[in-house]
Amino acid sequence: MQKFINILKENNLLKVIDEPVDINLEMAHLAYIEVKKENSKALLFTNAVKNGKKYDYPVLLNTFCNEKALNLAFGKHYEEVAKEISSLLKMHIPQSFSAKLDFFKTLIGFKNIPPKRIRKDGEFTYKSLNSLYDIPILKTWEKDVAPFITMGQVYTQSFDGKQNNLGMYRLQVVDEKTLLMHWQIHKDASHFFHEYKKLNQKMPVSIAIGGEPLYIWCAQAPLPKGIFELLLYGFIKKKPAILAKCKSNDLYVPYNSDFVIEGFVDPNEFAPEGPFGDHTGFYTPVELCPVLRIEKIFAKKDAIYQATVVGKPPLEDKYMGLGTERIFLPLLQTSAPDLLDYNMPENGVFHNLILAKIETKYPAHAKQIMHTFWGVGQMSFVKHAIFVDENAPCLKNYDELIPYILNRFDEEKLLISEGICDQLDHASSTYCYGGKAGLDACGNEKKVELEILNDESLLQLLKEKEENILNLKQFYTQTFAPICVILIDKKEKISYVFEKLQIHKKHFRILVFLNQDAILENPYMLIWRVVNNIDAKRDIFIKKDCVCIDATNKGLLEDYHKDWPLMTNCSKNIIDKLISKKLLPNDKDFFKKFEIF
Repeated sequence: MQKFINILKENNLLKVIDEPVDINLEMAHLAYIEVKKENSKALLFTNAVKNGKKYDYPVLLNTFCNEKALNLAFGKHYEEVAKEISSLLKMHIPQSFSAKLDFFKTLIGFKNIPPKRIRKDGEFTYKSLNSLYDIPILKTWEKDVAPFITMGQVYTQSFDGKQNNLGMYRLQVVDEKTLLMHWQIHKDASHFFHEYKKLNQKMPVSIAIGGEPLYIWCAQAPLPKGIFELLLYGFIKKKPAILAKCKSNDLYVPYNSDFVIEGFVDPNEFAPEGPFGDHTGFYTPVELCPVLRIEKIFAKKDAIYQATVVGKPPLEDKYMGLGTERIFLPLLQTSAPDLLDYNMPENGVFHNLILAKIETKYPAHAKQIMHTFWGVGQMSFVKHAIFVDENAPCLKNYDELIPYILNRFDEEKLLISEGICDQLDHASSTYCYGGKAGLDACGNEKKVELEILNDESLLQLLKEKEENILNLKQFYTQTFAPICVILIDKKEKISYVFEKLQIHKKHFRILVFLNQDAILENPYMLIWRVVNNIDAKRDIFIKKDCVCIDATNKGLLEDYHKDWPLMTNCSKNIIDKLISKKLLPNDKDFFKKFEIF
């Protein structure tokens, strides 16, 4: 970690903050705002404090602060890694002598991929800590129940010891020697846990923090079940990860970790975990999670605590997700051979919205690949997918891509399905299960037939039918299917409102309803709200030539019996304090753009 910090510094990607900064909200708020800047940097806090108490360890946030930092962590451009994987997947029996040499060179190179275990003590045994409270673990959001470890590399193994797993999970601090394990139901570590539970045996768990930043990227990589994530580290670095045995259990972790926390989970012991603000930008509800009883805590000499911030986009996971998106494209293409490219916009929170370009060969080809996506690994969490053909603009060129999609919009080519969803998804009424939508926007443009009114005239017209409509804004009015976003003080089901407005359907094609706190002039955050707040099966209504999307908060009207979650908003008092300490500029336009409050 110290070496990587020096690399960041050499590349002008590090901002060092020597002033005292509290780990309770202050540090996280600074990092949350910093990473939203176009020229964002990693932040190294050398003077971490809590209520005046100074910690022995610095804190690094926004390690993956931009694309350049991501490539520095890889040691190469992420596209090079994608090309290497693609070439491996296309390997065939070599015919010429030179081809055979290249083939055997590739095979020999594989010897450096598996992690290497060493017997000598790892550097992390330099100092033994007595308490989690000795580590500057951050509290991120005002309504978080407690501090939690955000960049923990969680090492587990199957009961028979044949499979190892590295994951990244939320780890709530309960007391000096107790953590709660937020293992999501679909993750490998959770599957291992159930093996131990069936046999009524305690499960060993070790958590590493810091070390090489590539470890944490590998922890979130969507590898197929049963493949140890540190194999990916070896493939990228062309050298094995060096692992040392833990002191209190039989697990192995990287020898150069900055902190290591070792312990056991009793499969019969659970405790309430949460609420916490998470990467969706909303707080997650309280639920029972396994309890980790800690046996040992170690800190390396000159250890640096690595953390991240989760919440409304864009954040550090934007760049981590970019690496994942590009590197795993070749693997996804093995299941969907006609997939040319895909893109996971960060304001779609990755699994909530995916854009895909395919080589169309027959009718309903896009719908075929939709089903492929929803059945492949972590792609099965995707809620909304939009498919375009090979003639479409670059998937990241939104200025051209969005009109291309809207000019080919056809409600009859909108597929509504259902399946598993991310455990953190709040929109669905059922747990880990909900509606999905896929749009086939391949083919030819459609003719514009609407009578477009200006916003003021359309608002007046619609209010005559529904007095609770407060405001609206139209987007892409020159396309076949303009989007009309409507703010409403909801008094009845949106489906009923949609029915009332059908008399004026010659003036709109797509209606999107939101609560009155949405900012109409901020399309980036509007997309974030919409894809977060809808369950396609419940909230998309289709009529001939028009579609309605209900992205309002849900409640009893919709037979939604959970508490609708709050957003992760910064504390105004903390922001004002940081401004007064001259650690943060008072940029009101910036705060509004990213809905900081």
